[in-house]
Amino acid sequence: MIILDHEQGSPEWLAARLGKPSASCFSRLITATGKPSSSADGYINELIAERLTGHSKPFFTTPWMERGTELEPESREAYAFISGNDTLEVGFIVDTTFSYGCSPDALIGSEGGLELKCPAPDTHVGYMRDNQAGVKKYWQQIQGCMWVTGRQWWDFFAYHPEMPHVLVRVERDEEYIAKLAEEVTKAVNVIKTEVEKANAN
Repeated sequence: MIILDHEQGSPEWLAARLGKPSASCFSRLITATGKPSSSADGYINELIAERLTGHSKPFFTTPWMERGTELEPESREAYAFISGNDTLEVGFIVDTTFSYGCSPDALIGSEGGLELKCPAPDTHVGYMRDNQAGVKKYWQQIQGCMWVTGRQWWDFFAYHPEMPHVLVRVERDEEYIAKLAEEVTKAVNVIKTEVEKANAN
């Protein structure tokens, strides 16, 4: 893996991930059960368009998403205090061929990573009532981050300043990662082929 130390959300970060499948969107290529996703073609088309135009598709944000971004530093501090783990913030991590990547909320030691969520109150309650609900929702992203980084475990931490936190450790699933790698590699190959065809015209 190669760590590109760009602040997440910065122009440099956006440029680094331009046209590359990213772990936060791996759910558009593969389902949580390991089947090809029906939204794969649409996502691949978006990435091809990014490569050809040099522009990324604008991010859609909601007030709760913006609030989550604002709470991220606080939630990272809360995780460090509760877990006792030191966190290393990173930008965008790519594979050695610069074909796909991920943007972890933090790396932990030499074996772990962190996914932070600061959701709407009712969503957080759902994670409290079923601590696997968040893991299931972000399964592709979490396993994808472990695939890209080579890490063995990933902590899912849901934070709300007025409610109990949710902390779940997720272990690396090699069988699932093999399926995920297959779908991402297929997408990368399609993107490369279509971009080369377009540039040849």
